[in-house]
Amino acid sequence: MPNPLCHFEIMTGDPEKCKAFYGSVFEWGYDNDTLPGYSLVDAGSEPTGGIFRKPDAAPGPCTNIYFQVDDIDSTLKKVEEAGGTILVPNTEIPGVGHFGMFTDPEGIAVGVMQPSGS
Repeated sequence: MPNPLCHFEIMTGDPEKCKAFYGSVFEWGYDNDTLPGYSLVDAGSEPTGGIFRKPDAAPGPCTNIYFQVDDIDSTLKKVEEAGGTILVPNTEIPGVGHFGMFTDPEGIAVGVMQPSGS
């Protein structure tokens, strides 16, 4: 199976300012009620996205991307075998699926997501 881009996130120091900016530039809408502290982005088409406040421990604002996979455990094992480092192990998001994050050998952070039912 191909591994399409399935989700993006913008981690920011000021979520309201960020939402106003992207709403103005791209005409995005937001669902602020589904997940506490997390605004789901309505970009008009797939992939879906989210905007949230940067945790204090994070080094700075950034964009996260997630690729869809059929088997998250197998994918994270391949990451380690290929020289990557796991940042977030297989983690369940109830009603959505499972996600994990890793860095490639150059330190670039990437996420993977296995939807429920896969």
